[in-house]
Amino acid sequence: MPKRSVDEFIAHWSGATASEQSISQQFLCDLCDLLDVPQPGNQRNGSYTFEFHVSEPQHDGSTDAGRIDLYKRACFVLESKKFQAATPQPSQLELAAEKIGATPKGRKSAAPVRDTERWDDAMLKALVQAERYTRALPADEPYPPFVLVVDVGHVIEIRADFSLTGRAYQPFPDPLTYRIRLEQLLDEKIRKRLKLIWTNPPELDPSKRNAEVTREVAKHLAELAKSFEKKHSPKVVAEFLTRCLFCMFAEDVGLLPNADGKKGFTELLNTLPANGDGFETMLRTLFAEMNEGRSQGNDVSVILRRKLLKFNGGLFADNTVLPVNGTQLGILRAAAKLEWQHVEPAIFGTLLERALGGEGERHKLGAHFTPRAYVERLVVPTVVEPLRAEWENV
Repeated sequence: MPKRSVDEFIAHWSGATASEQSISQQFLCDLCDLLDVPQPGNQRNGSYTFEFHVSEPQHDGSTDAGRIDLYKRACFVLESKKFQAATPQPSQLELAAEKIGATPKGRKSAAPVRDTERWDDAMLKALVQAERYTRALPADEPYPPFVLVVDVGHVIEIRADFSLTGRAYQPFPDPLTYRIRLEQLLDEKIRKRLKLIWTNPPELDPSKRNAEVTREVAKHLAELAKSFEKKHSPKVVAEFLTRCLFCMFAEDVGLLPNADGKKGFTELLNTLPANGDGFETMLRTLFAEMNEGRSQGNDVSVILRRKLLKFNGGLFADNTVLPVNGTQLGILRAAAKLEWQHVEPAIFGTLLERALGGEGERHKLGAHFTPRAYVERLVVPTVVEPLRAEWENV
């Protein structure tokens, strides 16, 4: 059969009505063709195969045989289901005809109807089953970074654990977009993400991108701090830069948009002349408004021209702004353009350390921060895994 286009794939599989067992493997084979990745083999315990056999240990010491719907070593465990599509509500005429026996009553399916509470519960149970399978893999099989739950012809749910412990699978890339609906395969970025899960999962590890962006930020901060400290104390410099960095992070997560819905802090920097004139007045006004959450009795920011939340915690209680020259403004603009949602929060700790430490004891900016992996090494086994075990029992 020739390879289907994206539109043909969606049209064909969105209308599929056969049972899970009869069409699951064909759906996954077609998906592989769509993603331009190799087809699974059919050997029972190969490294990339349907129906991979595992033995699940039981509390009494016995084992139960299980089969992973699709397994690829060092990539994913995939659990496949096929649930019932929602049916249109019957009209009043159809209900009346059924009531008097003019039409036969429809038989209700026991399968959960998609996009209902029962369906969410069924998808969660499928996830728990897939996670059990990851822990039942043979000792010579590494824990895969991904667990996929598929409702054939409807959605693909993605969860990831880049710590490779098999115990901390979380929605990927985030809780809002981990569920890919069939029509979203029209998006090339979505298809690329799925292809990497099949071919190169480590490429999707956000910590790699986080480290890359954080190093870039640290470089910009070091340049700025060095130039500012020629005229100001390290404490004043660190506190000012912390406020600027917080604004860059806040705008990237949607907390500082301007009237057009764009990144407010970056747009403010871009409105200034190249020599930095007006920088102090503009930022002092912004910091004061962020501290209060309003301006002159109004909740609409004068400078951003839209509603502004109050940023409590005291960071903006001091609205000191250091004057900048053209070079310093350029570095701030370059830093603001980076993807701040990928910056390690520990960079703020680096600035705090810089503000509190003595001149001779301070580390170079960006050279000392606690990597995410070190934090997860402590937090995952002591906090996350016990909580997840409790939830799984529930």
